[in-house]
Amino acid sequence: MSGAAAKQPSGAGSAADPAAENAAAADPVPESPPPLLSVDVTGLVSQFARSFVLIFPVYVLGYLGLSFSWVLIALCGLFWIRRHRGGKSSRLGRALAFLEDEEEAVRLSVSTADLPAWVHFPDTERAEWLNKTVKQMWPFICQFIEKLFRETIEPAVRGANNHLSTFSFTKIDIGHQPLRINGVKVYTENVDKRQIILDLQISFVGNCEIDLEIKRYFCRAGVKSIQIHGTMRVILEPLIGDMPLIGALSLFFLRKPLLEINWTGLTNLLDVPGLNGLSDTIILDIISNYLVLPNRITVPLVSEVQIAQLRFPIPKGVLRIHFIEAQDLEGKDTYLKGLVKGKSDPYGIIRVGNQIFQSKVIKENLNPKWNEVYEALVYEHPGQELEIELFDEDPDKDDFLGSLMIDLIEVEKERLLDEWFTLDEVSKGKLHLKLEWLTLMPTADNLDKVLTSIRADKDQANDGLSSALLILYLDSARNLPNNPLEFNPDGLKKAAVQKALKSGKKINSNPNPLVLLSVGHKAQESKIRYKTNEPVWEENFTFFVHNPKRQDLEVEVRDEQHQCSLGNFKLPLSQLLESEDLTMHQRFHLSNSGPNSTINMKIALRVLSLEKQARSPDHQHSAQVKRPSVSKDGRKTSFKPQVPVSPTSEPNKPVPASPVTDSDKKTDTADKSQPANASPQWPTDLSRSSSSLQASHVSYSPSHLSVKEPTPSIASDISLPIATQELRQRLRQLENGTTLGQSPLGQIQLTIRHSSQRNKLIVVVHSCRNLIAFSEEGSDPYVRMYLLPDKRRSGRRKTHVSKKTLNPVFDQMFDFSVSLPEVQRRTLDVAVKNSGGFLSKDKGLLGKVLIPLASEELAKGWTQWYDLTEDGTRPQGAS
Repeated sequence: MSGAAAKQPSGAGSAADPAAENAAAADPVPESPPPLLSVDVTGLVSQFARSFVLIFPVYVLGYLGLSFSWVLIALCGLFWIRRHRGGKSSRLGRALAFLEDEEEAVRLSVSTADLPAWVHFPDTERAEWLNKTVKQMWPFICQFIEKLFRETIEPAVRGANNHLSTFSFTKIDIGHQPLRINGVKVYTENVDKRQIILDLQISFVGNCEIDLEIKRYFCRAGVKSIQIHGTMRVILEPLIGDMPLIGALSLFFLRKPLLEINWTGLTNLLDVPGLNGLSDTIILDIISNYLVLPNRITVPLVSEVQIAQLRFPIPKGVLRIHFIEAQDLEGKDTYLKGLVKGKSDPYGIIRVGNQIFQSKVIKENLNPKWNEVYEALVYEHPGQELEIELFDEDPDKDDFLGSLMIDLIEVEKERLLDEWFTLDEVSKGKLHLKLEWLTLMPTADNLDKVLTSIRADKDQANDGLSSALLILYLDSARNLPNNPLEFNPDGLKKAAVQKALKSGKKINSNPNPLVLLSVGHKAQESKIRYKTNEPVWEENFTFFVHNPKRQDLEVEVRDEQHQCSLGNFKLPLSQLLESEDLTMHQRFHLSNSGPNSTINMKIALRVLSLEKQARSPDHQHSAQVKRPSVSKDGRKTSFKPQVPVSPTSEPNKPVPASPVTDSDKKTDTADKSQPANASPQWPTDLSRSSSSLQASHVSYSPSHLSVKEPTPSIASDISLPIATQELRQRLRQLENGTTLGQSPLGQIQLTIRHSSQRNKLIVVVHSCRNLIAFSEEGSDPYVRMYLLPDKRRSGRRKTHVSKKTLNPVFDQMFDFSVSLPEVQRRTLDVAVKNSGGFLSKDKGLLGKVLIPLASEELAKGWTQWYDLTEDGTRPQGAS
């Protein structure tokens, strides 16, 4: 039994063996690969190297007897760098995740302020079809970029310096995330009929890898991610009647784009705090030299003759900025942990495109006066703004005091603005600016008048305000000396030759020419062209000229390699005044150079003239800036809207900024002389202003700051039916058996338009005329507005009060935040009321008008006189 029993398991086991073998055959167990000794050794060596790099500095510190605090400092630095790089990596990861699931990311986490422009601005379109096209083309775009790097950039870097002769790109991978275009805006107004202007809001979050190496010095570096965001302008011009219908393509950024780069290799040092901002700034400056206005990339699509004008761009105008003073700024310097408010040390930063100016610092003053003047070139005024920011200078970080943004289209229309502007993004503060738009005139007819206006004299040939602009296109040079040993008897100085010989550089090598240009105290330098005696620059330069009758243009060609001159010449600007269209385009012979050395340049002089546009008598100031102020005798007086001086006056004569003392008399006279049907026309292109001049709420004059406006009672808005009954009763008393005119209660002049870019309804209250007298002394009218059906206190807008006049002038602008489709379903409620003193019985309604806004012309806007009625139910446009 025992034997049988003993054999049974054996039999069972043997019986189960075939099944087990089948299972094993059906599911074979993978055999582990034999260990690779070389892999283990490599891992051990790398681990030992990392440990040695970490431990050896600690050993050295102990061996030298240095303090343990150095270890702590090094650890803190290491943790700081890791944290900083981790922040960059996390931002890149969020950006990549956003691109992968954009809709979900927007729905969950992105606020409305961060949404693309096409969400807020109807004239900015969502170009999703273009993004799909770019995505399909992206692999081929990457191939083109890689070929550009290897066939163009790499040889250029190698030839720039002998030390870079072994420079090469080891890896170029632009990444799989394509460039995105978040919005497209096409300009259709105020542009040449032979051009198309587009603004592309681009965003590139690239997981690219670009590695480079200099084998000679065992140096490796690279980039592993790039983010760039900005607005790129694309200009298609000139439009022609032959294929391909477009003469050339111009690309540039309106302002510096936002850039963030993650470095690898040796360039990891650029991620060290302090160097990271410096490196990004340097790269942005390099981009600006090629792609930020006024620099641009022009791609010709037809013959060079047809696009010659694109290589010599003339600015649209010059903006002269009088940075005068500020008032009532915030005090940022505090004491005793904020218990004691101090003053500020304000200064201003002014930007026009890529041009940046900084004012002087006024110490401890909340009402600083700078009285500084800046001049800026304006190449593209559609979409370009004047940006001003005020800061309080501090030893650590400067505090923000307010900002201001003005659309240059508005300045161009008015030519001369002398205004007080309310600062944005702060609770208080005003800025006084005087802006002049100077037109570039191709004739010298007004030069003497301009020189007189800027007070140019013989003793100030190079200083003071500018009377002209010198525009220069540096094309090329020919037959330059190959080396410093080639010169004629009047040529290169022997001292330069001896200096080159002493430096040990090869004398017989080709030069690296560059050009130094100077007018008076101002000098500019061209790019270097390496190893050639016939360089081609194709660069543009501009100089502000104080007195072209006494100033000269000095040009010198220099060899950067041998640090010597290759030739020069001097051109008196007075010769340009005698040329046709103040322009010269020729080859100029170089002195102190080879016998046949020439330089090809196109030079143009343009006189800066403050042109005045002829205005009709009923023209209204588009900026709407001057408001009532208090004169020295304590009476409240009114400013008339400032219009440019007449064409017969001097070009640069400023408009007086002092208050008019007898305003009521002048107002009445102006209203009597104005026709009943006079209505100023609103500029049709203001609907596309991204940051209109009217958007900057222009303030009262300085003398008005201490006066508090009377506030109408809340009951006057609530008890509207009672006020209407009282007005009807007063109208019957005025009629008293006689027939009143067509507008018995008078009229009000309004400008109404909807700004699509700001997404707001803009209402400008200009003036009223022929109002009824509320008492024997007249009326104290003001205007109150609601955008029905909203009658909340927060939705109310009201003007200031004009004292004792039946023809008040307000010239104030108001806005309501509402979209165009929504505003076309609403009604504007405008009431003219009389303001009395506190608890006075002289408060009441002077007239009312209800204006339906369901008009297709609302985007363009209109200016019109409206008849005032008792209840506003029968509005009639007088003009």
